Amino acid sequence: MKVKIINRSHHALPQYATAQSAGVDLRANLNEPITLQPLQRCLVPTGLFISLPQGVEAQVRPRSGLAIKKGITVLNTPGTIDADYRGEICVILVNLSQEAFVINDGERIAQMVIARHEQAEWEEVDVLDETERGAGGFGHSGVK
Repeated sequence: MKVKIINRSHHALPQYATAQSAGVDLRANLNEPITLQPLQRCLVPTGLFISLPQGVEAQVRPRSGLAIKKGITVLNTPGTIDADYRGEICVILVNLSQEAFVINDGERIAQMVIARHEQAEWEEVDVLDETERGAGGFGHSGVK
């Protein structure tokens, strides 16, 4: 799938690390470092602007290495970029660790996955079909 992109960052276009990678890394595009204190959140610019085809979204997700090693994650994960959005891609990061974290220009801060989706056409009914699970919620299926 071809996706139009404007790159106003100081960095190369996002690339897939391997032939089977689902996501591309997003990099911080900063004039100066940002220090993210414990439990603080901030909006980090990437310098990237995209035009997605109709029926496609971009999902912004945490990087597992940053999450496990530094406690840094994407606050609204996954963040959704709709096909009609034309603004800069920015990432809402939060520091869940007990130590300050410095975000430097070019740092890989999140990953972005391009995914197809559908819009629901609601059909209002009075009763839903029965299933084995029914209305069972979190943990309903138990430990197997």
